[in-house]
Amino acid sequence: MRRRAQNAPNALFQIAEQQQGYFTAKQAAAAGYQLGSQAHHVKSGNWVRVERGIYRLARFPQSSEEQLVIYALWSRNRAGEPEGVYSHQTALSIHELSDVNPAKLHMTVPSAFRRSARVPKILVLHRESLNEKDVEQRQGFAVTRPLRAIADLVAVESVSRDIVEQALTEGRQRGLFSVREVAELRRQENLPKWFDDLLATNKR
Repeated sequence: MRRRAQNAPNALFQIAEQQQGYFTAKQAAAAGYQLGSQAHHVKSGNWVRVERGIYRLARFPQSSEEQLVIYALWSRNRAGEPEGVYSHQTALSIHELSDVNPAKLHMTVPSAFRRSARVPKILVLHRESLNEKDVEQRQGFAVTRPLRAIADLVAVESVSRDIVEQALTEGRQRGLFSVREVAELRRQENLPKWFDDLLATNKR
């Protein structure tokens, strides 16, 4: 028991390191900390409470991507695995494509996603099952790939065509999607003609 207690800080550090210093109470328990000990560790200055059930190791500096990591951890299922993937306008912002600057965080979750807690006001949830090939893993969160993010925005008609064209042009110039990805997207049904025409002109 003592050995486990001694190893707990190292185990928690390894978990938090992959998430920019953040972790959940459940992850701390899995690392060897007793359930219900969170208040003690916060009071002692070892942990910083950032949201209900979510903490940061005090020795880790606050991340510029703090919100992205925190709400990815918020989206965890009963097994403790984050299910949310940042998408739509937020994905474009993460990829630094176009001038879009969303006030809220757009996140795609599975259709069956359920949380007993109220959805934070900063989140806009989109329900859909994503293909793994459309998802990119970052440190502590996941985001849809650039072309998928653009296609999602076209589908919900939530940004102007100018933004879509800008994102496509910048993505092509930076090599963020390939000719094959564009061709695969164009094979999908029900693409608006204007968007299909843009894709055709954005071939390499």
